[in-house]
Amino acid sequence: MTAQRINGKQIADELISKVRDRVSARLASGRRAPGLAVVLLGDDPASAVYVNSKRKRCEQAGVISFSYDLPASTSQSDLLSLIDDLNANSDVDGILVQLPLPEHLDADLVINHINPHKDVDGFHPYNFGRLAQSKPLLRPCTPRGVMTLLESTGIELVGLDAVVIGASNIVGRPMALELLMARCTVTICHSKTRNLASKVAAADLVIAGVGIPHFVKGEWIKSGAIVIDVGINRLDNGKLVGDVEFEAAQKHAGWITPVPGGVGPMTVATLLENTLDAAEQREEN
Repeated sequence: MTAQRINGKQIADELISKVRDRVSARLASGRRAPGLAVVLLGDDPASAVYVNSKRKRCEQAGVISFSYDLPASTSQSDLLSLIDDLNANSDVDGILVQLPLPEHLDADLVINHINPHKDVDGFHPYNFGRLAQSKPLLRPCTPRGVMTLLESTGIELVGLDAVVIGASNIVGRPMALELLMARCTVTICHSKTRNLASKVAAADLVIAGVGIPHFVKGEWIKSGAIVIDVGINRLDNGKLVGDVEFEAAQKHAGWITPVPGGVGPMTVATLLENTLDAAEQREEN
């Protein structure tokens, strides 16, 4: 068996096209384009590449991008003051503060300061709580993007045994909540889980987001299972790899995402989908 690859880049392009069509319809009806404010602190190379990708995708989708590139020395009070201004700006529908932040800044405080109706990352406790109650408004981008990838397979998720490896607030926990809404039976694991191999081997769906290269062994994968690799790790030789042993896993899986080109593009595309949703939700209220 060789798994079918889930082409995240292609699916992300299709999602961006759908967002662009919806934005065009807004403009045609006399409404404005959605606006996304992206705040970048410091000069971390990985963050800069990611932010530039977001800004490029904004242009493709017809979303207006507001850029705020601040020095790493920016104080907590100055950053919160900027967020206050963005919260009050009627042209801004989404606010994204690129993580990780410089060590002297409190990320939780920053996230909690964003108006939850402009929290297009879906990290604010209000939005997390809505997701936990199965009444989502703005959903965390990566888990929502994974759900879009799963929909592309055409496989019915109801009743599947799903294992989520990793329990972060960005991926693992909200991912489990998304799968619960889809009526999967969900087990959350992490790097210290006992008998992890046996848990993975029993799963119809495996989602890995633990941040350790090749942590999930290919031989663990159940025949025909769906494997979604959220991890992106750079090895010493510069190669990007996921949390799953891809070459070995694809011999067992029915469907699998590659790294790169799987989940990553979906996170950015879903961010713009969230920004458009935020604009429409604000108009309804």
